[in-house]
Amino acid sequence: MESRHFRHWPRDLPRSLALPPLRLHQLLAESARRFPGKPATVFQGEALSYAEVLQRTEALAGHLQRACGVRRGERVLLDLQNGPAFVIAFFAALRADAVAVPVSPMNLEAELRHYLDDSGARVAIADREVAPRFAGLPLDHLIVADEMPAQGEPPGPSQAGSSELCVMPYTSGSTGQPKGCMHTHATAMHNVVGSALWKHVAADSVALATAPFFHVTGLIHSFLATVYAGGTIVIQRRWEPQAAAELVERHRCTHWDNVPTMVVDLLSHPSALAHDVSSLKWIFGGGAAMPEAIAQKLYEICGVHYIEGYGLTETISQTHINPPQNPKKQCLGIPTFDTEALVVDPESFRALGPGEQGEIVVRGPQLLTGYWKNEQAFRESWLEIEGRKFFRTGDLGRTDEDGYFYISDRLKRMINAAGFKVWPAEVEAAMYRHPAIQECCIIASPDARRGETVKAVVVLKPGAAASGDEILGWARGQMAAYKVPRLIEFSRALPRTPSGKIQWRALQEQEFARQ
Repeated sequence: MESRHFRHWPRDLPRSLALPPLRLHQLLAESARRFPGKPATVFQGEALSYAEVLQRTEALAGHLQRACGVRRGERVLLDLQNGPAFVIAFFAALRADAVAVPVSPMNLEAELRHYLDDSGARVAIADREVAPRFAGLPLDHLIVADEMPAQGEPPGPSQAGSSELCVMPYTSGSTGQPKGCMHTHATAMHNVVGSALWKHVAADSVALATAPFFHVTGLIHSFLATVYAGGTIVIQRRWEPQAAAELVERHRCTHWDNVPTMVVDLLSHPSALAHDVSSLKWIFGGGAAMPEAIAQKLYEICGVHYIEGYGLTETISQTHINPPQNPKKQCLGIPTFDTEALVVDPESFRALGPGEQGEIVVRGPQLLTGYWKNEQAFRESWLEIEGRKFFRTGDLGRTDEDGYFYISDRLKRMINAAGFKVWPAEVEAAMYRHPAIQECCIIASPDARRGETVKAVVVLKPGAAASGDEILGWARGQMAAYKVPRLIEFSRALPRTPSGKIQWRALQEQEFARQ
């Protein structure tokens, strides 16, 4: 870190982390030892104590080893909505010395096939409503969440070390194929402990969990940091603003980690704020910029500053967070514990000064150890500056005179729809399967609620006929809902470069100019 960042460092926090000698699943065991009867999760009116969660975790871990033959280092796919089942399944996979592969429950068969084929997972744990999607897929064992064993023999002693792979969330890239981000107990633990310290999560904290656990924000901040501290997780299965406000009032929630769209929904709901949400002491989010007017309204109503942060799946959540004593609006914050970040010229890699726009690059203990089975992509994601290796985020940004970071654009093609990252190449690959589509280009369109939404610019095959509603309806059966285009525009031809490449940037600029 640079000295200028320490001018804004929270005075009550250490400047470097000393991590506990634990692996992630031991966080549960330790909190169960300290607070056996305390609620670990509250979900749909039912509380599970830390002792109960630990017992069910041990039973499922034993089942994975004995009934499913899961061995050390094997991948176990988790296709689960937020709920105690996710908490138990995640810890059980790690307790069995396996690797948890969390995926979105919105994924359909073709997407699930890729995750299974790529990760090599032969065991999956899924909610009952999504279990039929696994029919015909290459899988040895499918465990339905409401049938997970609550009793049974415990697993054998855990042998995994802190440097071993334990969780592998998937991210996408400009090639369109999602890549597994390899994280160890140590890389994840760094951000778990850092999150708890920065946000003052303690044993008396109550976290409202609305961000999905399959995503790194929900996984690290709402889930694991709360378990590390011995707090209580109040879980909402699917986002609904009035129900969320009711949960805050009923359980006196103190912490809420989210995406900005959720705050917009809460503040605009006609009756949600009739509930008392004054117990909230920390509201944190990222994934999209928080509109300044919304942040101000939140402060006026709740007396809480919205604290923005920044991170990637490759960094298992945060690399930057705003200091709580001096947050800036629409700002990524400063590099967090033991993390260094620069803004560099994307071509020469020269470090740039305040106000100069370039690519944000980062280095720190939370960086992934590799892309699963894709060493070339991992190698190409790094650059060296004065003997130090930095990870290329693909995001364009700048710093101010205080050393705070701001994001301004993207080097990579990525659409940020309400915090969900949509990669155009992946959507285009699916859209090209439609029999009437000759060419397709996916771009972002400004959206008042989602920030950005997905738009398809389509050229039909000669003689083909298809309406926009028909194509969009077809797309809903091909991919997760957040990836599906909401808008469609028909064109006679797409603009191309002299080499024949589609000029997606020209279409994107036209769309933003039009809106």
